[in-house]
Amino acid sequence: MELVSFVGRALFVSVFLLSAWQEFNGFGDDGGRAAKSLRPKFNAFVSHVTTLTGQQLPPVDMKILVAAAIALKGIGGLLFVFGSSFGAGLLLLHQAVATPILYDFYNYDVDKKEFSILFSKFTQSLALLGALLFFIGMKNSRRHGRQLRKKAPKAKAN
Repeated sequence: MELVSFVGRALFVSVFLLSAWQEFNGFGDDGGRAAKSLRPKFNAFVSHVTTLTGQQLPPVDMKILVAAAIALKGIGGLLFVFGSSFGAGLLLLHQAVATPILYDFYNYDVDKKEFSILFSKFTQSLALLGALLFFIGMKNSRRHGRQLRKKAPKAKAN
């Protein structure tokens, strides 16, 4: 059963590791294509947050943001493959931050083609987020379950 679990985690995390590898290879001096495509989406997200909260977010260098995403996906993915809850937490953090920024379906009308594509990717990303939460929950319940199932010491007969 452990082998099946390991293979499942490896397949799951391949999405994150391949994405991190691709972004790392194209990083360059300016953050690469990822930073260029992220800039307008991030600006729209900042505009929404500012409008809704009235708080101005500090300026962020896209190169640093992309590097952080690569680190979260790479390190989190490698740790997760070996069953680490901390690795799952890093991937969870990445998904929670990146999903509403990357898949900004809320910026399009329902009738637009972009809405359907982005909404579909948004829900897929939510499914990944849910799987990570499930993994963390199962990991914690197994740890606590083992503590509860300890056998009571047998009484010695005289």
